[in-house]
Amino acid sequence: MGLAAGRSRLPSCVSHAFLVVAGLFILASIPCEAQLSSSFYDNTCPNALTTIRKAIRTAVSRERRMAASLIRLHFHDCFVQGCDASILLDDSATIQSEKNAPNNNNSVRGYEVIDNVKSQVESICPGVVSCADILAVAARDASVAVGGPTWTLKLGRRDSTTSGLSQAAANLPSFRDGLDRLISLFSTKGLSTRDMVALSGSHTIGQARCITFRDRIYDNGTNIDAGFASTRRRRCPVDNGNGDDNLAALDLVTPNSFDNNYFKNLIQRKGLLQSDQVLFNGGSTDSIVTVYSKSPSAFSSDFAAAMVKMGDIEPLLGSAGEIRKYCNVIN
Repeated sequence: MGLAAGRSRLPSCVSHAFLVVAGLFILASIPCEAQLSSSFYDNTCPNALTTIRKAIRTAVSRERRMAASLIRLHFHDCFVQGCDASILLDDSATIQSEKNAPNNNNSVRGYEVIDNVKSQVESICPGVVSCADILAVAARDASVAVGGPTWTLKLGRRDSTTSGLSQAAANLPSFRDGLDRLISLFSTKGLSTRDMVALSGSHTIGQARCITFRDRIYDNGTNIDAGFASTRRRRCPVDNGNGDDNLAALDLVTPNSFDNNYFKNLIQRKGLLQSDQVLFNGGSTDSIVTVYSKSPSAFSSDFAAAMVKMGDIEPLLGSAGEIRKYCNVIN
């Protein structure tokens, strides 16, 4: 008998093997999307996190206020074109520095601490660890240094080659903001109302300038404790231009400890900034403030989770951006 007409069939085992190989080829041809990872520097710079932690601990021991400044520096970086260290860039022929934005100028600080950390990290792992990641690690380690929570960091951010000065005014919260504005602003960054309240709790440490709370302590409003206002007036004269840079602790009770007293202060109408007190003023966030005022663990847990979420805002990954040698200038 002759061969049957039509195509001959391959043995089933050969056919199966071909499909497996073809499938593997297709998978291999799909580009892997870079992602942040808690183990990002385990092989390329295993001593990076220890080096950063020691440097931050030293900086905070020298000046307790620096802890608040470093947390705020990371926050102001992430809210303008993502967590890309753009806030660290100085003015140049091609860069209009975010440092000059109204909400940053003469307000945001800690740049020299980050520069020092970067120098130390570069000395052990040149060209490996980004300034954006250093900002994220510094914020976490600053929290721990003053008794605040820790969290597992996802790393692998790269540094921008551009600045977002024009975005800063629109994207950064103001001390004059009302509740609706704050909720909306955080929502555009993928952060919930609860995240916003938790992150505001970083005002349990740090200080504010007279110019940022003068209106609140002199407007004789019903949402401020009279005794508290009187105390704050002592170092904040009523006239603009007089004592504008005089400092006051955001938390009068435990200004150097990361705890939940900030929320207890709000319930007592002792929030220093207008943008603080709006969180407890008959609005939708009153219940969250009440929970945090009663439960330090709830606040710490939510703050840590919100910091992780904030660190995920529009990072540069893979081959995007660069790893700066010096944080204040592009390569």
